Amino acid sequence: MAMLLVTTVVLMMMLVVTIKSVELREKRQTYMEREEALIKEIEAEELRSEEIAEYGKYTQTKKFVEEVAKEKLGLVYEGEIIFKDEK
Repeated sequence: MAMLLVTTVVLMMMLVVTIKSVELREKRQTYMEREEALIKEIEAEELRSEEIAEYGKYTQTKKFVEEVAKEKLGLVYEGEIIFKDEK
């Protein structure tokens, strides 16, 4: 009888360990997928950061100032002729 109880307890413990092992593997897979997604997101944000830095440099150039002055403010150089659509 004692041997039967010990065997039953051992089998139950093995069952519990097996179930928990499967759950842990599933969690691990979920975490790995999340980690990959976060790495891709970090790479995208780093690229975006580089683009913003480049745009920041561009906004400090004379060419940018001239474009803004022409497009937004309608300013032109002296003697420059502007042609507009009839729309």
